[in-house]
Amino acid sequence: MLDIIWSLGAFIVTLGVLVTFHEFGHFWVARKCGVKVLTFSVGFGKAIWQREGRDGTVYQISRIPLGGYVRMLDERVDEVPASQRHLSFNGKSIWQRAAIIAAGPVANFLLAIVVLWWMLMIGVASVKPVVGSVAEGSIAAQADWQLPAEIQAVNGQATADWQQVNLAFAGALGDAEVSISVLDAQQRQRTLNLDIREWRLNNDEQQPTFVSLGMQPFQPEIYTDISYVEEGSPAAQAGVQVKDKILALDGTLYQDWSPIRDAIMANPGATVPLTVLRDGQELTLSVTLGERTYNDTSYGYLGVEPRREAYPEDYRFVQQYGIVDGFVQGAERTWNLMVLSVKMIGKLLTGTVSVTNLSGPVAIAEGAGVSASYGLVYFLGFLALISVNLGIINLLPLPMLDGGHLLFLAIEGVRKKPVSERVQEICYRIGGALIFALMVIAISNDVLRLLK
Repeated sequence: MLDIIWSLGAFIVTLGVLVTFHEFGHFWVARKCGVKVLTFSVGFGKAIWQREGRDGTVYQISRIPLGGYVRMLDERVDEVPASQRHLSFNGKSIWQRAAIIAAGPVANFLLAIVVLWWMLMIGVASVKPVVGSVAEGSIAAQADWQLPAEIQAVNGQATADWQQVNLAFAGALGDAEVSISVLDAQQRQRTLNLDIREWRLNNDEQQPTFVSLGMQPFQPEIYTDISYVEEGSPAAQAGVQVKDKILALDGTLYQDWSPIRDAIMANPGATVPLTVLRDGQELTLSVTLGERTYNDTSYGYLGVEPRREAYPEDYRFVQQYGIVDGFVQGAERTWNLMVLSVKMIGKLLTGTVSVTNLSGPVAIAEGAGVSASYGLVYFLGFLALISVNLGIINLLPLPMLDGGHLLFLAIEGVRKKPVSERVQEICYRIGGALIFALMVIAISNDVLRLLK
Protein backbone atom coordinates (compact mmCIF):
# COMPACT_ATOMS: atom_id res chain seq x y z
CA MET A 1 0.00 0.00 0.00
CA LEU A 2 2.81 2.39 0.87
CA ASP A 3 4.45 1.63 -2.49
CA ILE A 4 1.22 2.55 -4.30
CA ILE A 5 0.90 5.82 -2.37
CA TRP A 6 4.58 6.65 -3.03
CA SER A 7 4.26 5.92 -6.76
CA LEU A 8 1.03 7.92 -6.99
CA GLY A 9 2.64 10.88 -5.24
CA ALA A 10 5.72 10.74 -7.50
CA PHE A 11 3.43 10.46 -10.55
CA ILE A 12 1.44 13.55 -9.55
CA VAL A 13 4.65 15.52 -8.96
CA THR A 14 6.11 14.37 -12.29
CA LEU A 15 3.00 15.14 -14.31
CA GLY A 16 2.43 18.41 -12.47
CA VAL A 17 5.94 19.66 -13.27
CA LEU A 18 5.79 18.55 -16.93
CA VAL A 19 2.32 19.94 -17.61
CA THR A 20 3.07 23.23 -15.85
CA PHE A 21 6.19 23.82 -17.95
CA HIS A 22 4.45 22.73 -21.16
CA GLU A 23 1.51 25.06 -20.65
CA PHE A 24 3.77 27.86 -19.42
CA GLY A 25 5.55 27.66 -22.78
CA HIS A 26 2.25 28.34 -24.58
CA PHE A 27 1.33 31.02 -22.02
CA TRP A 28 4.63 32.91 -22.12
CA VAL A 29 4.88 33.09 -25.93
CA ALA A 30 1.18 33.96 -26.24
CA ARG A 31 1.69 36.92 -23.91
CA LYS A 32 4.80 37.98 -25.83
CA CYS A 33 2.77 37.89 -29.06
CA GLY A 34 0.09 40.10 -27.54
CA VAL A 35 -2.61 37.44 -27.05
CA LYS A 36 -4.94 37.73 -24.07
CA VAL A 37 -4.83 34.56 -21.94
CA LEU A 38 -8.12 33.81 -20.19
CA THR A 39 -7.22 30.64 -18.25
CA PHE A 40 -4.04 28.81 -17.27
CA SER A 41 -5.02 25.38 -15.93
CA VAL A 42 -2.96 22.48 -14.62
CA GLY A 43 -5.29 19.50 -14.95
CA PHE A 44 -8.76 19.10 -16.44
CA GLY A 45 -12.27 19.23 -15.02
CA LYS A 46 -13.57 21.24 -12.10
CA ALA A 47 -11.08 23.56 -10.44
CA ILE A 48 -10.00 22.69 -6.89
CA TRP A 49 -7.98 25.92 -6.57
CA GLN A 50 -8.42 29.13 -8.54
CA ARG A 51 -7.13 32.68 -8.50
CA GLU A 52 -7.46 35.60 -10.91
CA GLY A 53 -4.21 37.46 -11.48
CA ARG A 54 -3.71 41.16 -12.04
CA ASP A 55 -3.29 40.41 -15.74
CA GLY A 56 -6.88 39.10 -15.89
CA THR A 57 -5.79 35.49 -16.35
CA VAL A 58 -7.48 32.86 -14.17
CA TYR A 59 -4.87 30.47 -12.75
CA GLN A 60 -6.23 27.14 -11.54
CA ILE A 61 -5.48 23.57 -10.54
CA SER A 62 -8.14 21.10 -11.66
CA ARG A 63 -9.23 17.69 -10.41
CA ILE A 64 -7.92 15.44 -13.18
CA PRO A 65 -4.09 15.66 -13.22
CA LEU A 66 -3.65 14.15 -16.70
CA GLY A 67 -2.82 17.29 -18.64
CA GLY A 68 -3.65 20.97 -18.68
CA TYR A 69 -4.52 23.82 -20.98
CA VAL A 70 -4.13 27.51 -21.73
CA ARG A 71 -7.34 29.15 -22.93
CA MET A 72 -6.71 32.20 -25.07
CA LEU A 73 -9.09 34.83 -26.41
CA ASP A 74 -10.26 33.53 -29.80
CA GLU A 75 -13.00 34.88 -32.06
CA ARG A 76 -13.84 31.36 -33.18
CA VAL A 77 -15.18 30.48 -29.72
CA ASP A 78 -15.61 33.81 -27.94
CA GLU A 79 -17.60 36.94 -28.61
CA VAL A 80 -14.77 39.43 -28.94
CA PRO A 81 -15.52 43.16 -28.98
CA ALA A 82 -13.85 45.15 -31.74
CA SER A 83 -11.61 46.87 -29.17
CA GLN A 84 -10.02 43.51 -28.22
CA ARG A 85 -9.73 41.80 -31.60
CA HIS A 86 -6.03 42.61 -31.71
CA LEU A 87 -5.68 40.50 -28.52
CA SER A 88 -7.27 37.35 -30.00
CA PHE A 89 -5.28 34.27 -31.01
CA ASN A 90 -6.88 33.96 -34.44
CA GLY A 91 -6.05 37.60 -35.19
CA LYS A 92 -2.31 36.95 -35.12
CA SER A 93 -0.08 36.01 -38.06
CA ILE A 94 0.59 32.38 -38.98
CA TRP A 95 4.13 32.65 -37.63
CA GLN A 96 2.95 34.04 -34.30
CA ARG A 97 0.30 31.33 -33.93
CA ALA A 98 2.84 28.67 -34.88
CA ALA A 99 5.28 30.03 -32.28
CA ILE A 100 2.60 29.91 -29.58
CA ILE A 101 1.66 26.32 -30.43
CA ALA A 102 5.25 25.08 -30.72
CA ALA A 103 6.24 26.75 -27.45
CA GLY A 104 4.73 23.94 -25.34
CA PRO A 105 6.91 21.11 -26.71
CA VAL A 106 9.93 23.44 -26.83
CA ALA A 107 9.38 24.18 -23.12
CA ASN A 108 9.53 20.41 -22.43
CA PHE A 109 12.83 20.12 -24.30
CA LEU A 110 14.29 23.09 -22.42
CA LEU A 111 13.10 21.58 -19.13
CA ALA A 112 14.91 18.33 -19.98
CA ILE A 113 18.14 20.24 -20.66
CA VAL A 114 17.90 22.13 -17.36
CA VAL A 115 16.99 19.00 -15.38
CA LEU A 116 19.86 16.96 -16.86
CA TRP A 117 22.20 19.94 -16.34
CA TRP A 118 21.21 20.02 -12.67
CA MET A 119 21.55 16.24 -12.37
CA LEU A 120 25.05 16.21 -13.87
CA MET A 121 26.24 19.09 -11.67
CA ILE A 122 25.03 17.18 -8.58
CA GLY A 123 26.80 14.05 -9.82
CA VAL A 124 25.54 10.59 -10.70
CA ALA A 125 27.17 7.52 -9.13
CA SER A 126 27.69 5.07 -11.99
CA VAL A 127 29.47 1.89 -12.98
CA LYS A 128 31.25 1.30 -16.25
CA PRO A 129 29.33 -0.86 -18.75
CA VAL A 130 31.53 -3.94 -18.41
CA VAL A 131 30.14 -7.17 -19.91
CA GLY A 132 30.86 -10.08 -17.59
CA SER A 133 29.24 -12.91 -19.54
CA VAL A 134 27.45 -13.62 -22.81
CA ALA A 135 24.58 -16.12 -23.07
CA GLU A 136 25.23 -19.10 -25.32
CA GLY A 137 23.25 -19.05 -28.56
CA SER A 138 22.34 -15.37 -28.15
CA ILE A 139 22.83 -12.63 -30.73
CA ALA A 140 25.75 -11.27 -28.70
CA ALA A 141 27.44 -14.69 -28.90
CA GLN A 142 28.08 -14.06 -32.63
CA ALA A 143 31.10 -11.96 -31.67
CA ASP A 144 34.44 -13.04 -30.25
CA TRP A 145 34.25 -11.45 -26.82
CA GLN A 146 37.35 -11.31 -24.63
CA LEU A 147 35.68 -10.95 -21.24
CA PRO A 148 35.38 -8.89 -19.21
CA ALA A 149 34.94 -6.19 -21.87
CA GLU A 150 33.90 -2.56 -21.41
CA ILE A 151 31.44 -1.17 -23.97
CA GLN A 152 32.71 2.28 -24.92
CA ALA A 153 30.44 3.11 -27.87
CA VAL A 154 27.46 1.71 -29.79
CA ASN A 155 27.21 2.75 -33.44
CA GLY A 156 29.65 5.56 -32.69
CA GLN A 157 27.60 6.89 -29.74
CA ALA A 158 29.71 7.10 -26.58
CA THR A 159 28.37 5.00 -23.68
CA ALA A 160 29.70 5.88 -20.24
CA ASP A 161 27.25 3.73 -18.25
CA TRP A 162 24.66 1.00 -18.67
CA GLN A 163 21.78 3.44 -19.11
CA GLN A 164 23.47 4.96 -22.14
CA VAL A 165 24.19 1.47 -23.49
CA ASN A 166 20.52 0.56 -23.09
CA LEU A 167 19.36 3.68 -24.96
CA ALA A 168 21.97 3.25 -27.70
CA PHE A 169 20.87 -0.32 -28.42
CA ALA A 170 17.22 0.79 -28.38
CA GLY A 171 18.11 3.28 -31.13
CA ALA A 172 19.63 0.45 -33.19
CA LEU A 173 16.52 -1.74 -32.97
CA GLY A 174 15.36 -2.61 -36.47
CA ASP A 175 18.77 -2.04 -38.09
CA ALA A 176 20.56 -4.82 -39.93
CA GLU A 177 23.75 -4.52 -37.88
CA VAL A 178 25.09 -2.84 -34.77
CA SER A 179 28.72 -1.89 -34.19
CA ILE A 180 30.10 -2.08 -30.63
CA SER A 181 33.41 -0.52 -29.61
CA VAL A 182 34.89 -2.35 -26.62
CA LEU A 183 37.97 -2.36 -24.44
CA ASP A 184 38.65 -6.07 -23.92
CA ALA A 185 40.32 -8.03 -21.11
CA GLN A 186 43.76 -7.40 -22.66
CA GLN A 187 43.06 -3.63 -22.75
CA ARG A 188 42.79 -3.69 -26.54
CA GLN A 189 40.40 -1.47 -28.46
CA ARG A 190 38.21 -3.70 -30.62
CA THR A 191 35.09 -3.36 -32.76
CA LEU A 192 32.45 -6.08 -32.64
CA ASN A 193 29.67 -6.26 -35.24
CA LEU A 194 26.39 -8.06 -34.53
CA ASP A 195 23.73 -9.07 -37.06
CA ILE A 196 20.50 -7.89 -35.39
CA ARG A 197 18.03 -8.38 -38.24
CA GLU A 198 16.21 -11.06 -36.22
CA TRP A 199 16.25 -9.07 -32.97
CA ARG A 200 12.81 -8.02 -31.72
CA LEU A 201 11.50 -6.73 -28.42
CA ASN A 202 8.12 -7.88 -27.17
CA ASN A 203 5.93 -7.42 -24.15
CA ASP A 204 7.39 -10.48 -22.43
CA GLU A 205 10.87 -8.93 -22.37
CA GLN A 206 10.69 -6.39 -19.56
CA GLN A 207 14.46 -6.18 -19.44
CA PRO A 208 17.25 -3.93 -20.77
CA THR A 209 18.03 -4.14 -24.47
CA PHE A 210 21.56 -5.43 -23.87
CA VAL A 211 20.21 -8.35 -21.79
CA SER A 212 17.79 -9.33 -24.57
CA LEU A 213 20.82 -9.42 -26.88
CA GLY A 214 22.56 -11.82 -24.48
CA MET A 215 24.93 -9.55 -22.55
CA GLN A 216 25.12 -9.68 -18.76
CA PRO A 217 26.81 -6.93 -16.73
CA PHE A 218 29.90 -7.88 -14.78
CA GLN A 219 29.14 -9.07 -11.25
CA PRO A 220 31.73 -9.73 -8.52
CA GLU A 221 32.13 -13.35 -7.41
CA ILE A 222 29.35 -14.53 -5.09
CA TYR A 223 30.14 -17.40 -2.69
CA THR A 224 27.87 -19.88 -0.93
CA ASP A 225 28.99 -18.96 2.59
CA ILE A 226 26.85 -16.59 4.64
CA SER A 227 27.95 -13.06 5.51
CA TYR A 228 24.70 -11.87 7.14
CA VAL A 229 21.66 -13.44 8.80
CA GLU A 230 18.57 -11.28 9.21
CA GLU A 231 17.23 -11.17 12.75
CA GLY A 232 13.99 -13.12 13.14
CA SER A 233 14.24 -14.52 9.59
CA PRO A 234 13.59 -18.19 8.64
CA ALA A 235 17.37 -18.71 8.57
CA ALA A 236 17.82 -17.28 12.09
CA GLN A 237 14.96 -19.42 13.43
CA ALA A 238 16.55 -22.52 11.91
CA GLY A 239 19.92 -21.75 13.53
CA VAL A 240 21.87 -20.63 10.46
CA GLN A 241 24.97 -18.60 11.43
CA VAL A 242 27.35 -16.18 9.77
CA LYS A 243 30.25 -18.05 8.06
CA ASP A 244 28.10 -21.15 7.47
CA LYS A 245 28.70 -22.50 3.96
CA ILE A 246 25.58 -23.85 2.22
CA LEU A 247 26.21 -27.26 0.70
CA ALA A 248 22.71 -28.54 -0.09
CA LEU A 249 19.06 -27.54 0.01
CA ASP A 250 16.28 -30.12 0.05
CA GLY A 251 18.80 -32.85 -0.82
CA THR A 252 20.26 -31.09 -3.87
CA LEU A 253 23.97 -30.26 -3.79
CA TYR A 254 25.05 -26.79 -4.88
CA GLN A 255 28.36 -25.10 -5.68
CA ASP A 256 27.08 -21.68 -6.84
CA TRP A 257 24.85 -19.15 -5.17
CA SER A 258 22.54 -18.44 -8.14
CA PRO A 259 20.80 -21.86 -8.21
CA ILE A 260 20.49 -21.76 -4.41
CA ARG A 261 18.70 -18.42 -4.66
CA ASP A 262 16.43 -19.75 -7.42
CA ALA A 263 15.54 -22.84 -5.36
CA ILE A 264 14.69 -20.69 -2.31
CA MET A 265 12.49 -18.33 -4.35
CA ALA A 266 10.67 -21.23 -6.03
CA ASN A 267 9.53 -22.79 -2.71
CA PRO A 268 7.68 -20.20 -0.59
CA GLY A 269 6.47 -21.63 2.72
CA ALA A 270 8.15 -25.01 2.23
CA THR A 271 9.92 -26.82 5.07
CA VAL A 272 13.17 -28.27 3.70
CA PRO A 273 16.48 -29.67 5.00
CA LEU A 274 19.41 -27.25 4.68
CA THR A 275 22.92 -28.71 4.84
CA VAL A 276 25.73 -26.34 5.87
CA LEU A 277 29.42 -26.62 6.60
CA ARG A 278 30.31 -25.08 10.00
CA ASP A 279 33.80 -25.22 11.49
CA GLY A 280 34.69 -28.15 9.22
CA GLN A 281 31.57 -30.20 10.13
CA GLU A 282 28.43 -30.80 8.10
CA LEU A 283 25.14 -29.93 9.82
CA THR A 284 21.62 -30.46 8.49
CA LEU A 285 19.06 -27.93 9.69
CA SER A 286 15.30 -27.89 9.10
CA VAL A 287 14.19 -24.54 7.74
CA THR A 288 10.72 -23.27 6.88
CA LEU A 289 11.15 -20.77 4.06
CA GLY A 290 9.36 -17.46 4.37
CA GLU A 291 6.97 -16.05 1.79
CA ARG A 292 6.96 -12.63 0.13
CA THR A 293 4.68 -11.32 -2.61
CA TYR A 294 5.70 -9.14 -5.53
CA ASN A 295 3.30 -8.27 -8.39
CA ASP A 296 0.82 -10.86 -7.06
CA THR A 297 3.47 -13.63 -7.25
CA SER A 298 4.75 -15.38 -4.10
CA TYR A 299 8.46 -15.98 -3.63
CA GLY A 300 10.34 -17.85 -0.93
CA TYR A 301 13.03 -16.20 1.15
CA LEU A 302 15.61 -17.39 3.66
CA GLY A 303 16.83 -14.11 5.13
CA VAL A 304 20.57 -14.35 4.46
CA GLU A 305 23.20 -12.55 2.38
CA PRO A 306 26.03 -14.48 0.73
CA ARG A 307 29.65 -13.34 0.87
CA ARG A 308 30.64 -11.34 -2.19
CA GLU A 309 33.84 -10.05 -3.67
CA ALA A 310 34.13 -6.27 -3.45
CA TYR A 311 33.08 -4.47 -6.63
CA PRO A 312 36.27 -3.26 -8.39
CA GLU A 313 36.91 0.38 -7.58
CA ASP A 314 38.16 1.10 -11.09
CA TYR A 315 34.72 0.13 -12.42
CA ARG A 316 33.04 2.78 -10.26
CA PHE A 317 32.93 6.48 -11.11
CA VAL A 318 30.82 9.61 -10.62
CA GLN A 319 29.51 11.49 -13.64
CA GLN A 320 29.84 15.08 -12.51
CA TYR A 321 30.45 18.23 -14.52
CA GLY A 322 30.90 21.93 -13.97
CA ILE A 323 28.41 24.61 -15.02
CA VAL A 324 29.47 24.90 -18.67
CA ASP A 325 30.28 21.23 -19.35
CA GLY A 326 27.14 20.16 -17.48
CA PHE A 327 24.98 22.35 -19.70
CA VAL A 328 26.65 21.01 -22.86
CA GLN A 329 26.17 17.43 -21.67
CA GLY A 330 22.54 18.14 -20.72
CA ALA A 331 21.82 19.58 -24.17
CA GLU A 332 23.58 16.68 -25.90
CA ARG A 333 21.71 14.06 -23.89
CA THR A 334 18.40 15.81 -24.51
CA TRP A 335 19.09 15.78 -28.25
CA ASN A 336 19.95 12.06 -28.12
CA LEU A 337 16.68 11.36 -26.28
CA MET A 338 14.75 13.37 -28.88
CA VAL A 339 16.34 11.42 -31.74
CA LEU A 340 15.67 8.12 -29.96
CA SER A 341 12.02 9.04 -29.32
CA VAL A 342 11.46 9.87 -33.00
CA LYS A 343 13.16 6.62 -34.06
CA MET A 344 11.03 4.54 -31.69
CA ILE A 345 7.81 6.15 -32.94
CA GLY A 346 8.88 5.32 -36.50
CA LYS A 347 9.61 1.73 -35.48
CA LEU A 348 6.21 1.44 -33.82
CA LEU A 349 4.59 2.58 -37.07
CA THR A 350 6.60 0.12 -39.16
CA GLY A 351 6.00 -2.76 -36.76
CA THR A 352 9.67 -3.18 -35.81
CA VAL A 353 8.64 -2.52 -32.20
CA SER A 354 5.37 -4.06 -31.04
CA VAL A 355 2.58 -1.79 -29.74
CA THR A 356 2.63 -4.03 -26.66
CA ASN A 357 5.67 -2.00 -25.61
CA LEU A 358 3.56 1.15 -25.24
CA SER A 359 3.30 2.28 -21.63
CA GLY A 360 0.51 4.24 -20.01
CA PRO A 361 0.02 6.19 -16.78
CA VAL A 362 0.41 3.11 -14.54
CA ALA A 363 3.87 2.33 -15.93
CA ILE A 364 4.84 6.01 -15.70
CA ALA A 365 3.67 6.09 -12.08
CA GLU A 366 5.72 2.98 -11.30
CA GLY A 367 8.78 4.49 -13.00
CA ALA A 368 8.33 7.75 -11.11
CA GLY A 369 8.03 5.93 -7.80
CA VAL A 370 11.04 3.69 -8.37
CA SER A 371 13.29 6.52 -9.60
CA ALA A 372 12.22 8.78 -6.73
CA SER A 373 12.99 6.01 -4.22
CA TYR A 374 16.55 5.78 -5.60
CA GLY A 375 17.17 9.47 -4.93
CA LEU A 376 16.95 12.92 -6.47
CA VAL A 377 19.44 12.45 -9.32
CA TYR A 378 17.65 9.33 -10.60
CA PHE A 379 14.27 11.05 -10.38
CA LEU A 380 15.67 13.98 -12.37
CA GLY A 381 16.86 11.60 -15.09
CA PHE A 382 13.39 10.02 -15.26
CA LEU A 383 11.76 13.48 -15.35
CA ALA A 384 13.95 14.50 -18.30
CA LEU A 385 13.11 11.31 -20.21
CA ILE A 386 9.34 11.76 -19.79
CA SER A 387 9.59 15.49 -20.59
CA VAL A 388 11.30 14.76 -23.92
CA ASN A 389 8.74 12.07 -24.76
CA LEU A 390 5.87 14.44 -23.91
CA GLY A 391 7.35 17.10 -26.20
CA ILE A 392 7.87 14.68 -29.11
CA ILE A 393 4.40 13.13 -28.78
CA ASN A 394 2.79 16.57 -28.78
CA LEU A 395 4.54 17.36 -32.08
CA LEU A 396 2.93 14.38 -33.84
CA PRO A 397 0.73 15.66 -36.71
CA LEU A 398 -2.49 14.48 -35.07
CA PRO A 399 -5.44 16.84 -34.57
CA MET A 400 -5.91 17.72 -30.89
CA LEU A 401 -2.12 17.67 -30.43
CA ASP A 402 0.18 20.65 -30.98
CA GLY A 403 1.58 18.94 -34.09
CA GLY A 404 -1.92 18.75 -35.59
CA HIS A 405 -2.47 22.48 -35.07
CA LEU A 406 0.90 23.20 -36.67
CA LEU A 407 -0.11 21.02 -39.65
CA PHE A 408 -3.30 23.06 -40.11
CA LEU A 409 -1.23 26.26 -40.01
CA ALA A 410 1.18 24.85 -42.62
CA ILE A 411 -1.77 24.05 -44.90
CA GLU A 412 -3.14 27.54 -44.29
CA GLY A 413 0.20 29.02 -45.25
CA VAL A 414 0.20 27.11 -48.55
CA ARG A 415 -3.49 27.72 -49.40
CA LYS A 416 -3.44 31.32 -48.16
CA LYS A 417 -6.65 30.63 -46.23
CA PRO A 418 -7.52 28.61 -43.13
CA VAL A 419 -8.69 24.99 -43.26
CA SER A 420 -12.49 25.03 -43.01
CA GLU A 421 -13.96 24.47 -39.57
CA ARG A 422 -15.96 21.49 -40.90
CA VAL A 423 -12.78 19.74 -42.10
CA GLN A 424 -11.03 20.58 -38.84
CA GLU A 425 -13.95 19.15 -36.85
CA ILE A 426 -13.80 15.87 -38.80
CA CYS A 427 -10.04 15.71 -38.30
CA TYR A 428 -10.40 16.38 -34.57
CA ARG A 429 -12.83 13.49 -34.25
CA ILE A 430 -10.51 11.13 -36.15
CA GLY A 431 -7.49 12.34 -34.16
CA GLY A 432 -9.40 12.00 -30.91
CA ALA A 433 -10.35 8.42 -31.78
CA LEU A 434 -6.72 7.55 -32.61
CA ILE A 435 -5.42 9.08 -29.40
CA PHE A 436 -8.13 7.30 -27.41
CA ALA A 437 -7.20 3.99 -29.07
CA LEU A 438 -3.52 4.50 -28.23
CA MET A 439 -4.43 5.29 -24.62
CA VAL A 440 -6.57 2.12 -24.41
CA ILE A 441 -3.65 0.04 -25.77
CA ALA A 442 -1.17 1.67 -23.37
CA ILE A 443 -3.41 1.24 -20.31
CA SER A 444 -4.23 -2.35 -21.37
CA ASN A 445 -0.49 -3.07 -21.56
CA ASP A 446 -0.08 -1.64 -18.05
CA VAL A 447 -2.86 -3.85 -16.72
CA LEU A 448 -1.48 -6.97 -18.42
CA ARG A 449 1.96 -6.28 -16.93
CA LEU A 450 0.41 -6.00 -13.46
CA LEU A 451 -1.48 -9.27 -13.92
CA LYS A 452 1.66 -11.21 -14.87
